[in-house]
Amino acid sequence: MYLDFVKYFFQANNAHSIHSPFVFEFYNKVFKDKSPIPISRLIESERLRLISNKNILERLDFGAGTKRNTPQKISAIAKTSLKSQRWSQFLYRLVKFYNYASIIELGTSFGITTAYLAKANRDAEVYTFEGCPETLKIAKETFQNLEIQNVTAVQGNLDITLGETLSKVKKIDLAFFDANHREEPTLRYFEACLQLKTEHSCFVFDDIYWSDEMKNAWKTIINHPEVSISIDLFFVGLVFFRKGIEKQHFLLK
Repeated sequence: MYLDFVKYFFQANNAHSIHSPFVFEFYNKVFKDKSPIPISRLIESERLRLISNKNILERLDFGAGTKRNTPQKISAIAKTSLKSQRWSQFLYRLVKFYNYASIIELGTSFGITTAYLAKANRDAEVYTFEGCPETLKIAKETFQNLEIQNVTAVQGNLDITLGETLSKVKKIDLAFFDANHREEPTLRYFEACLQLKTEHSCFVFDDIYWSDEMKNAWKTIINHPEVSISIDLFFVGLVFFRKGIEKQHFLLK
């Protein structure tokens, strides 16, 4: 991954090289926005609470990370598995700016990122998926502590629960993929969510350089005929489905 980052760093561009009005607006008003987020302090206090929790959790993992039924300290999981404050706030700004109202999150963990997504638009419906029941129990405590009521938490094997839930959803404005970091499941979940995208939807993929499988999945996704704009921010990748524009790929920093 280090070599991937070096390559990305020297190839990525800034605002001066962006000729797409849509991407230029995204870059300046979402990605580079540094304005304070009022609810961040409360959510980050929950993160600190989790990082300080030394209790042991029996973690059930359906993804490509830890093995099934692995006992781990909650603090250790919180330090390594939670999306950072910077990227959590980026997702908040993304939802806020485009006013996304129907949100899918694949991979709840302890609910910190979910909280940012839900607080960005309190009228939004957020569906978040988590395989481990004990992990989701802690996430629900996070939602309760932050008085979040617009989240539907779905527990179970994503291979089963995703299709069941999507059959009840009319559209997807934003999908955040942060669950199974393997190529085949990532592409399968992408195709499933693709059925409910609109011209204004955005799909965000976490850890696109995490492994060769994720790099392959990302390449397949950005070359999909339905994708018109793709943006590589190294730590996450975004795809949009805008119509009437030439297909373009951007590396931005």
